[in-house]
Amino acid sequence: MISSSSELLTLQQALGHQFLSPKLLQQAVTHSSQARELEAQRAGAERAEDNEQLEFLGDAVLSLVTTEELFRRFPQFSEGQLSKLRAHLVSKNHLIHIAERLELGKYLRLGRGEEKSGGRAKTALLVDALEAVLGAVYLDAGLEATRAIILKQIVWPELQHFLTLGTAGKVTDYKSALQERLQAGGRPQPAYALVKESGPEHRKTFTIEARLLTWSNGEVEFTAKAEGSTKKNAEQDAARQVLEYLDSRDSQGEPV
Repeated sequence: MISSSSELLTLQQALGHQFLSPKLLQQAVTHSSQARELEAQRAGAERAEDNEQLEFLGDAVLSLVTTEELFRRFPQFSEGQLSKLRAHLVSKNHLIHIAERLELGKYLRLGRGEEKSGGRAKTALLVDALEAVLGAVYLDAGLEATRAIILKQIVWPELQHFLTLGTAGKVTDYKSALQERLQAGGRPQPAYALVKESGPEHRKTFTIEARLLTWSNGEVEFTAKAEGSTKKNAEQDAARQVLEYLDSRDSQGEPV
């Protein structure tokens, strides 16, 4: 665990923001399990701070900045297209990659139970911590500093990827793109299967597998696994992974 103010300097460097109040960043990486343990040890002392409220704030700032940037950059898009693109950019499936790149897992302050259950690698905890960090930056330095981090770390790299591929307008319709591609190649459609459901009723996480079948005998050639807040979102991300697999085959000159 890395959580002292001095040890969080590396995270600040990765973010590109030096905190005037390092305690805000320390709170942002403190999970509720750690806070409740501290309260139990203090026996009646004041409430220990965790990152839940910062996550709430960071989520709102992320949505605002992303919405404004998409509105500015894509005046030709319909409301539906903008909504789909924003939904992807603020989704767990996208944010987990940023959290992992920043190595947020090693900075988390977890209770013993979460530590033992592999909390440092859990998608939900990492994404929550990322949103909490954004909330902490907002309180520490205001909207413009937070906007700069969001655009540089979260929005611009992904938009550039979609613009390069020419798919920014249909970013969330990977299932249809995969269906069309397989039909054109005379291959069977993928099989989607729900393999896991976790979390409370109001905040479930669904794990979906998309299985790419061979054209000859219907055996499974490739399996993609994805998580999402809905089955549809998870299916879309799994379909995206299958498309990336097919693209890698094409680049190597292998028959699809």
